[in-house]
Amino acid sequence: MKLRSQGTSRVVRKAALVAVLCVLPSGVLAATIKGKVGNTHDLLNPVWNEAKDPAAHRFTFREPSPSVPPDVRILRGHMQKELCIVALTEADAQPLKTPIRVVIEGGRTSVVTLVVAPGQEILFENHDPTDRSIYEVSGKGQLSKGVMKPDATRTWTPPGPGKYEFRDELSPSLRSWIVVEPKAHKAIFPNRKGDFSIDLEPGTYTLRTYFSGEPVGEAMPWEVKPLPAEQPLKDPLKAGPDKKTEPAKEAPKAGG
Repeated sequence: MKLRSQGTSRVVRKAALVAVLCVLPSGVLAATIKGKVGNTHDLLNPVWNEAKDPAAHRFTFREPSPSVPPDVRILRGHMQKELCIVALTEADAQPLKTPIRVVIEGGRTSVVTLVVAPGQEILFENHDPTDRSIYEVSGKGQLSKGVMKPDATRTWTPPGPGKYEFRDELSPSLRSWIVVEPKAHKAIFPNRKGDFSIDLEPGTYTLRTYFSGEPVGEAMPWEVKPLPAEQPLKDPLKAGPDKKTEPAKEAPKAGG
Protein backbone atom coordinates (compact mmCIF):
# COMPACT_ATOMS: atom_id res chain seq x y z
CA MET A 1 0.00 0.00 0.00
CA LYS A 2 2.82 2.39 0.78
CA LEU A 3 4.50 1.85 -2.59
CA ARG A 4 1.22 2.37 -4.37
CA SER A 5 0.64 5.62 -2.46
CA GLN A 6 4.08 6.93 -3.42
CA GLY A 7 3.52 6.02 -7.05
CA THR A 8 0.17 7.78 -7.09
CA SER A 9 1.76 10.89 -5.55
CA ARG A 10 4.42 10.98 -8.28
CA VAL A 11 1.78 10.67 -10.97
CA VAL A 12 -0.18 13.59 -9.48
CA ARG A 13 2.93 15.77 -9.32
CA LYS A 14 3.83 14.98 -12.94
CA ALA A 15 0.29 15.75 -14.06
CA ALA A 16 0.37 19.08 -12.25
CA LEU A 17 3.70 19.97 -13.86
CA VAL A 18 2.40 19.12 -17.32
CA ALA A 19 -0.69 21.26 -16.68
CA VAL A 20 1.48 24.23 -15.72
CA LEU A 21 3.70 23.85 -18.77
CA CYS A 22 0.67 23.65 -21.02
CA VAL A 23 -0.93 26.78 -19.60
CA LEU A 24 2.11 29.07 -19.43
CA PRO A 25 2.68 29.63 -23.17
CA SER A 26 -0.86 30.98 -23.54
CA GLY A 27 -0.07 33.75 -21.04
CA VAL A 28 -2.96 32.85 -18.73
CA LEU A 29 -0.96 32.60 -15.52
CA ALA A 30 0.44 35.68 -13.82
CA ALA A 31 2.69 36.18 -10.83
CA THR A 32 2.15 38.81 -8.15
CA ILE A 33 5.15 41.08 -7.78
CA LYS A 34 5.33 42.69 -4.34
CA GLY A 35 7.60 45.56 -3.45
CA LYS A 36 8.08 48.84 -1.70
CA VAL A 37 8.78 52.25 -3.17
CA GLY A 38 11.35 54.41 -1.41
CA ASN A 39 13.03 57.81 -1.56
CA THR A 40 9.79 59.76 -1.88
CA HIS A 41 10.80 62.44 0.62
CA ASP A 42 11.46 65.14 -2.02
CA LEU A 43 8.33 64.58 -4.10
CA LEU A 44 5.84 67.45 -3.87
CA ASN A 45 3.11 68.41 -6.29
CA PRO A 46 4.09 71.82 -7.79
CA VAL A 47 0.54 73.07 -7.22
CA TRP A 48 1.49 73.65 -3.57
CA ASN A 49 4.32 75.98 -4.55
CA GLU A 50 1.85 77.87 -6.70
CA ALA A 51 -0.56 78.17 -3.78
CA LYS A 52 1.99 79.82 -1.48
CA ASP A 53 3.02 82.41 -4.07
CA PRO A 54 1.58 85.76 -2.86
CA ALA A 55 1.00 86.84 -6.46
CA ALA A 56 -1.44 83.94 -6.91
CA HIS A 57 -3.71 85.27 -4.12
CA ARG A 58 -4.49 81.77 -2.88
CA PHE A 59 -4.50 82.46 0.83
CA THR A 60 -5.06 79.92 3.58
CA PHE A 61 -5.81 80.50 7.22
CA ARG A 62 -5.03 77.00 8.45
CA GLU A 63 -2.17 76.79 10.92
CA PRO A 64 -0.81 73.54 12.36
CA SER A 65 -1.36 72.90 16.04
CA PRO A 66 1.68 73.61 18.27
CA SER A 67 1.53 69.98 19.37
CA VAL A 68 2.24 68.73 15.82
CA PRO A 69 5.91 67.64 15.50
CA PRO A 70 8.02 69.81 13.12
CA ASP A 71 8.80 66.93 10.73
CA VAL A 72 5.09 66.23 10.25
CA ARG A 73 4.40 69.85 9.29
CA ILE A 74 6.44 69.46 6.11
CA LEU A 75 4.27 69.02 3.01
CA ARG A 76 4.66 65.61 1.41
CA GLY A 77 3.33 64.07 -1.76
CA HIS A 78 0.15 61.99 -1.59
CA MET A 79 1.70 58.82 -2.97
CA GLN A 80 -1.56 56.84 -3.22
CA LYS A 81 -2.70 59.03 -6.11
CA GLU A 82 0.34 61.07 -7.17
CA LEU A 83 3.04 58.42 -7.66
CA CYS A 84 2.35 56.12 -10.59
CA ILE A 85 4.29 52.85 -10.78
CA VAL A 86 4.52 51.48 -14.31
CA ALA A 87 5.60 48.12 -15.71
CA LEU A 88 7.25 48.77 -19.07
CA THR A 89 7.61 45.99 -21.63
CA GLU A 90 10.08 45.44 -24.45
CA ALA A 91 7.27 45.31 -27.02
CA ASP A 92 4.68 48.01 -27.72
CA ALA A 93 1.82 47.89 -25.21
CA GLN A 94 -1.86 47.77 -26.12
CA PRO A 95 -4.59 49.96 -24.58
CA LEU A 96 -7.31 48.52 -22.39
CA LYS A 97 -10.62 47.79 -24.07
CA THR A 98 -12.50 49.81 -21.47
CA PRO A 99 -11.94 53.50 -20.59
CA ILE A 100 -9.87 54.42 -17.52
CA ARG A 101 -11.94 56.51 -15.12
CA VAL A 102 -10.52 59.77 -13.75
CA VAL A 103 -12.86 61.15 -11.11
CA ILE A 104 -12.95 64.87 -10.25
CA GLU A 105 -13.93 65.32 -6.62
CA GLY A 106 -13.07 67.88 -3.98
CA GLY A 107 -11.25 70.04 -6.53
CA ARG A 108 -8.80 67.22 -7.28
CA THR A 109 -8.58 64.24 -9.61
CA SER A 110 -8.64 60.67 -8.32
CA VAL A 111 -5.14 60.16 -9.78
CA VAL A 112 -2.70 63.01 -10.33
CA THR A 113 -0.23 61.28 -12.65
CA LEU A 114 -1.38 58.43 -14.87
CA VAL A 115 0.71 56.52 -17.44
CA VAL A 116 -1.14 54.74 -20.26
CA ALA A 117 -0.49 53.04 -23.58
CA PRO A 118 -1.22 54.88 -26.86
CA GLY A 119 -4.86 54.88 -27.87
CA GLN A 120 -6.16 54.49 -24.29
CA GLU A 121 -9.54 56.16 -23.79
CA ILE A 122 -9.96 58.28 -20.64
CA LEU A 123 -13.32 58.96 -19.00
CA PHE A 124 -13.45 62.12 -16.86
CA GLU A 125 -16.29 62.14 -14.31
CA ASN A 126 -17.37 65.17 -12.29
CA HIS A 127 -18.44 64.00 -8.82
CA ASP A 128 -18.38 67.51 -7.36
CA PRO A 129 -21.62 69.43 -6.66
CA THR A 130 -20.29 72.35 -8.73
CA ASP A 131 -19.34 72.86 -12.37
CA ARG A 132 -15.87 71.94 -13.65
CA SER A 133 -14.08 73.01 -16.82
CA ILE A 134 -11.06 70.81 -17.44
CA TYR A 135 -8.76 71.29 -20.40
CA GLU A 136 -5.37 70.20 -21.72
CA VAL A 137 -2.88 73.00 -21.17
CA SER A 138 -0.65 72.84 -24.26
CA GLY A 139 -3.43 72.43 -26.78
CA LYS A 140 -1.73 69.45 -28.43
CA GLY A 141 -4.02 67.11 -26.49
CA GLN A 142 -7.06 68.48 -28.33
CA LEU A 143 -9.19 68.75 -25.19
CA SER A 144 -10.46 72.33 -24.97
CA LYS A 145 -12.30 74.00 -22.11
CA GLY A 146 -15.82 72.76 -21.63
CA VAL A 147 -18.19 73.05 -18.68
CA MET A 148 -18.95 69.78 -16.92
CA LYS A 149 -22.08 69.92 -14.81
CA PRO A 150 -22.28 67.77 -11.66
CA ASP A 151 -22.37 64.06 -12.61
CA ALA A 152 -21.40 64.90 -16.19
CA THR A 153 -18.65 63.04 -18.07
CA ARG A 154 -16.17 63.74 -20.87
CA THR A 155 -14.21 61.19 -22.88
CA TRP A 156 -10.77 61.82 -24.29
CA THR A 157 -8.29 59.74 -26.25
CA PRO A 158 -4.72 61.09 -26.46
CA PRO A 159 -3.62 61.82 -30.04
CA GLY A 160 -0.17 60.27 -29.52
CA PRO A 161 2.74 59.63 -27.14
CA GLY A 162 3.84 62.41 -24.83
CA LYS A 163 2.96 64.25 -21.62
CA TYR A 164 -0.40 65.99 -21.28
CA GLU A 165 -1.18 68.39 -18.45
CA PHE A 166 -4.75 69.05 -17.32
CA ARG A 167 -6.15 71.96 -15.35
CA ASP A 168 -9.56 73.25 -14.37
CA GLU A 169 -10.52 76.78 -15.38
CA LEU A 170 -12.85 76.97 -12.37
CA SER A 171 -10.51 75.43 -9.77
CA PRO A 172 -6.80 76.40 -9.86
CA SER A 173 -5.92 73.67 -7.35
CA LEU A 174 -6.62 70.96 -9.93
CA ARG A 175 -3.48 69.99 -11.81
CA SER A 176 -2.95 66.52 -13.28
CA TRP A 177 -0.89 64.73 -15.90
CA ILE A 178 -1.46 61.84 -18.27
CA VAL A 179 1.66 60.35 -19.85
CA VAL A 180 1.29 58.26 -23.00
CA GLU A 181 4.14 55.76 -23.08
CA PRO A 182 4.30 53.17 -25.92
CA LYS A 183 5.82 50.53 -23.59
CA ALA A 184 3.39 51.05 -20.67
CA HIS A 185 1.94 47.61 -19.95
CA LYS A 186 0.32 48.24 -16.57
CA ALA A 187 0.14 51.09 -14.05
CA ILE A 188 -0.60 50.94 -10.32
CA PHE A 189 -0.27 53.10 -7.20
CA PRO A 190 1.30 52.30 -3.81
CA ASN A 191 -0.44 52.54 -0.45
CA ARG A 192 0.43 55.25 2.06
CA LYS A 193 3.29 53.14 3.42
CA GLY A 194 4.81 52.73 -0.05
CA ASP A 195 3.88 49.05 -0.42
CA PHE A 196 2.57 47.86 -3.77
CA SER A 197 1.74 44.70 -5.70
CA ILE A 198 1.25 44.16 -9.41
CA ASP A 199 0.18 41.06 -11.34
CA LEU A 200 2.36 40.37 -14.37
CA GLU A 201 2.68 37.47 -16.77
CA PRO A 202 6.11 35.82 -17.10
CA GLY A 203 8.51 37.99 -19.05
CA THR A 204 11.02 40.82 -18.85
CA TYR A 205 9.87 44.20 -17.53
CA THR A 206 11.24 47.50 -16.33
CA LEU A 207 9.57 49.05 -13.29
CA ARG A 208 9.52 52.86 -13.25
CA THR A 209 7.94 55.58 -11.12
CA TYR A 210 6.31 58.73 -12.51
CA PHE A 211 5.49 61.89 -10.57
CA SER A 212 4.00 65.17 -11.84
CA GLY A 213 4.10 63.80 -15.36
CA GLU A 214 7.79 62.92 -15.33
CA PRO A 215 9.80 59.71 -14.73
CA VAL A 216 11.56 59.96 -11.38
CA GLY A 217 14.07 57.83 -9.52
CA GLU A 218 15.75 54.78 -10.96
CA ALA A 219 14.42 52.23 -13.44
CA MET A 220 14.44 48.65 -12.16
CA PRO A 221 14.72 45.77 -14.67
CA TRP A 222 12.87 42.70 -13.45
CA GLU A 223 12.23 39.24 -14.83
CA VAL A 224 8.92 37.67 -13.88
CA LYS A 225 9.21 33.89 -13.68
CA PRO A 226 6.38 31.35 -13.98
CA LEU A 227 6.77 30.32 -10.34
CA PRO A 228 6.35 31.01 -7.47
CA ALA A 229 3.01 32.80 -7.48
CA GLU A 230 4.38 35.63 -5.33
CA GLN A 231 7.74 37.18 -6.20
CA PRO A 232 9.00 39.95 -3.88
CA LEU A 233 11.46 42.56 -5.10
CA LYS A 234 14.86 42.25 -3.49
CA ASP A 235 15.36 46.02 -3.13
CA PRO A 236 13.04 49.03 -2.86
CA LEU A 237 11.98 50.76 -6.07
CA LYS A 238 13.63 54.18 -5.81
CA ALA A 239 11.48 57.20 -6.69
CA GLY A 240 14.27 59.67 -5.98
CA PRO A 241 17.87 60.05 -4.82
CA ASP A 242 19.07 58.66 -1.53
CA LYS A 243 18.56 60.97 1.40
CA LYS A 244 21.75 62.79 2.30
CA THR A 245 23.06 62.15 5.77
CA GLU A 246 25.52 64.37 7.54
CA PRO A 247 28.77 62.65 8.56
CA ALA A 248 29.02 61.85 12.23
CA LYS A 249 31.07 64.32 14.22
CA GLU A 250 34.16 63.00 15.93
CA ALA A 251 34.17 63.08 19.70
CA PRO A 252 36.57 65.68 21.15
CA LYS A 253 39.87 64.21 22.18
CA ALA A 254 40.99 64.38 25.77
CA GLY A 255 43.02 67.47 26.45
CA GLY A 256 42.05 68.97 23.08
